[in-house]
Amino acid sequence: MSELHASIIWKRTSPDFTYETYNRAYEVRFKDGAVVLPSSSAPEFRGDAGRADPEEAFVAALSGCHMLSLLAICARKRTRVESYDDRAVGFLKKGDGGKLWIARVILSPRIAFAEPVDRDTLARLHHDAHEVCFIANSVKTDVSVEPRFS
Repeated sequence: MSELHASIIWKRTSPDFTYETYNRAYEVRFKDGAVVLPSSSAPEFRGDAGRADPEEAFVAALSGCHMLSLLAICARKRTRVESYDDRAVGFLKKGDGGKLWIARVILSPRIAFAEPVDRDTLARLHHDAHEVCFIANSVKTDVSVEPRFS
């Protein structure tokens, strides 16, 4: 079907290379370097809080994929969406053998439609979007949708 490409660029900036001192900052490059995402490990792992960490990027990827899936479904159904705002949260936990993993992600979208949409229709739209989301179909993380209402 498709090939997806991303480049990770890191270079040591510290005079030595120990766990305490090596830099965690790197760049993720997409589209042959046309899009650059400054990245790092999370601050809890000696990273830079001013950069995106891989776990945040994972949560954002799930959120973005769900949104794009829902927008496509709505467009095909001629249900016009005016805005979409999600406050996704991921939960890093210890799993079997003490290994850390993102066990759960909660998507909390608030959607404004041009015409009113009832809760049952909205629930069906979210269910259908989750079913076709490429990222959600690729992971073992429990992804749930808890819509926010105005």
